[in-house]
Amino acid sequence: MGKRDPGNESGAFLGVECGGTRTVAMLVDTRGAEWHRTSFGPANLRLLSDAQLNRHFRAVKREFPTPTAIGIGMAGARTEADRNRIRDAAAKVWRNIPCHATNDLETALAADGDARSGVAARVLVLSGTGSCCHGRNREGTTRKSGGWGHLLGDKGSGHEIGMRALKAAVYYLDLDGRWTTLGQRILRALNLNEPDQLIDWVRDASKDDVAALAPEVFAAAARRDKIATDILSGAASSLAKDAVNCAAGLASKGGKVRFVFHGGVLLNQPAFAKKVAARIRERWPGAECAPLQRDSVRGAVELAMKLTPHRPPSGKPKAPTSGTRPATPKPWDTRHLAQSVTEQRHPASMNLDTMPVGSAIDLMLAGDETIPLAIRREKRKIEWVVRKVAAAFDAGGRLFYVGAGTSGRLGILDASECPPTFRADPEMVQGIIAGGARAIANPIEGAEDDPEAGARALRFRGVAKKDVVVGIAASGRTPFVWGALWEARKIGAATALLCFNPNLKVAPADRPDRIIAPDIGPEILTGSTRLKSGTATKLILNIFTTLAMVRIGKVVSNLMVDVKPTNVKLRDRAVRIVQEMAGCDVGKARAALVKAGWNVKQACAIAGVRR
Repeated sequence: MGKRDPGNESGAFLGVECGGTRTVAMLVDTRGAEWHRTSFGPANLRLLSDAQLNRHFRAVKREFPTPTAIGIGMAGARTEADRNRIRDAAAKVWRNIPCHATNDLETALAADGDARSGVAARVLVLSGTGSCCHGRNREGTTRKSGGWGHLLGDKGSGHEIGMRALKAAVYYLDLDGRWTTLGQRILRALNLNEPDQLIDWVRDASKDDVAALAPEVFAAAARRDKIATDILSGAASSLAKDAVNCAAGLASKGGKVRFVFHGGVLLNQPAFAKKVAARIRERWPGAECAPLQRDSVRGAVELAMKLTPHRPPSGKPKAPTSGTRPATPKPWDTRHLAQSVTEQRHPASMNLDTMPVGSAIDLMLAGDETIPLAIRREKRKIEWVVRKVAAAFDAGGRLFYVGAGTSGRLGILDASECPPTFRADPEMVQGIIAGGARAIANPIEGAEDDPEAGARALRFRGVAKKDVVVGIAASGRTPFVWGALWEARKIGAATALLCFNPNLKVAPADRPDRIIAPDIGPEILTGSTRLKSGTATKLILNIFTTLAMVRIGKVVSNLMVDVKPTNVKLRDRAVRIVQEMAGCDVGKARAALVKAGWNVKQACAIAGVRR
């Protein structure tokens, strides 16, 4: 449709649907009539840097006049932090324009229109290259099943169908030496000469490459190929199970649910869609099943049209929607971040960039000398944590450190040292870092800004009432950490926050059991909390675990009687410990350790120590 001027109309609404294959943008007038539509390259939020995201949005902006409101659905937007990131980027491109940011599943569901009369919930059943089920009920509760990617899930997807075909072809070749008709179709489609060549092909194949084999399976099934038919029957059942599982979390059994089919596999293969619908109705009698009749981008437009001109600009972060927590959690309100000591400038390092190296070294060391005294002032609170952790260990509980960036890495470091030092089960002390394992070595954009991710991390680690959770946040305001502390309090676990912001103000309703906040002053390099804050964190975590392990009997005198001798150095140390404890020579100590399987405590008993 041509780019005509909307004329005297009072506004226009822009919908942007960003997918892994392409981006579609559409502008409509106030009546919802399409004015202009165009396509752009793919855009998955998790594969774009902030700069790339801004460039992508600017390319869209150049094609359209300024809208009244924007709706953006983007692949890869899973968390509130992701949605905030989309809103922030949109706010830089479309200034002061309201923006509804969400994922491409929500926009597809919105494209189906408002809930029909009597429908308790709607479930989007998506099967394309990947697969996922996403639903929403009348109350606004959402639920998702699947969407774990091709390595963990994608049941009933084009990728799964293609991969099952490959596996079935080589399975039957091994079983009876027969290369099936389906196998022949696969070789033809891939321009390969013999089955052995599939080994190299599949090693280098992408998710899309494997999914591209699905049409061959559908074609073979249409010719009554039994193997292909069985593959599709299994895929239909898997997809139906996910869809019904999603519905079960949104509506009571017997409630009317509309299942909306979307994605290339379901929309381009009506016989398969019919089979999926039949499987759904077997599990959910009375289910309404229908293909999505409108483009997903129309859903993005619908979401934009629900925004009013009086709504706050898009750059404002949206409050977490799940759980019962406050809409604007005070502990991490960024308006007060500048009040943190960690963000203030150190008066003695104002000329750090021109200071002689020797003088800079003296300045840094002088700053570190103040740390022990500041920690000592928080001794009673630290004692409380040590006692709580020891009691938790005695009761079969665990200690969890939760942090982001340097704080998270230091928690993981301390946790990782406990098994070899104290022969502790790795479950006893665990470190959780915002962004997960990748964040240990590399910063993960926006990971620390998602409080719900912190809460989920605790839930999925199975934190219980008998555990202790220590949040570590130099400024005291990291959302990921506060989300975890809130979840821990709700569970009933003991909680503490370790920070270096004595100016931190926390409402009584939000406070963990203890806030340890040594006043170590500003960093030499303003805001670089890997410096004094990192050093102080390491000292305090050392105290927590070392003294808790002492209190549960893993130390005798000042000796590591539970050390796990996993290398030459530690075995030599174990021998010397047994010598000290038993008053024996090297030979007897080593013999006792060998007999005890290098368990120091048992070796001491064998060598005659009664303590």
